[in-house]
Amino acid sequence: MNNAGSPRKPPGLSAHGDDIPEALRETPALKPKPTRSGWRLFWWGFMGFAIALIAGGLAAWLTQSISPGSLTGGAAIPLQAGLQTALAPAGTQSSDLLLGHLPYEEAPETELAPITTDGSIRLRQAAAERFTEMSNAARADGVDLVTISGFRTVEEQQYLFFGIQAEQGQASTERAEVSAPPGYSEHHTGYAVDVADSSQPETDLEISFENTPAFKWLKENAAYFNFELSFPENNPQGVSYEPWHWRFVGDRDSLETFYKARTPTARLGS
Repeated sequence: MNNAGSPRKPPGLSAHGDDIPEALRETPALKPKPTRSGWRLFWWGFMGFAIALIAGGLAAWLTQSISPGSLTGGAAIPLQAGLQTALAPAGTQSSDLLLGHLPYEEAPETELAPITTDGSIRLRQAAAERFTEMSNAARADGVDLVTISGFRTVEEQQYLFFGIQAEQGQASTERAEVSAPPGYSEHHTGYAVDVADSSQPETDLEISFENTPAFKWLKENAAYFNFELSFPENNPQGVSYEPWHWRFVGDRDSLETFYKARTPTARLGS
């Protein structure tokens, strides 16, 4: 058969119509059917998107559910910290605490200065100067502050805790409610002082001291001299309320002594 007059077919095509691409056929164009591999790609893409969407929603839910303090019953905390708290063993507490008290080192003898005329009661130099100023200011307002105790050595605290405990037949937990174990008293620092009101000696080292003119004056004025109440009512350390016990926080060393990374995590009584 003479094909000289026939149109030349595009290279690569056979004479069978089935091999002619749809774009060259005269029949209406039809959308190509997706191949099996195409469906796989579609489903994998869809599943990946769905998983990412679910994971994002779950992360957002966890952040909102945990971070507002729901694991601790308190203020909002970071998610990671909240998880660590939730996973901590029951009854976990600060390793520094002993019967509700924190450890303190003795102040160097060379840094102590007297705050009484006989020199028997001392504080660190900066604390002594400010306490003297505070006592003079109180006296000018008609209030006579009496100093009961200042710096104490660990040896002195040894008797106050174990000696009196034995004399009174107290359990260690009971004794710790009113006195710190040796090595755990704020008095070791040279920044703590116990005060009384000269007009009402019966309130010395008693809760009733809070009703004296001295305590009222201290509440209103002690902060002006960088002193604060160490153990107010319901304090986070769990130590018994001591309205007579005040501490100096007027320089970097004193502030770090009482506040730097020393937040207790348990209330065991004192």
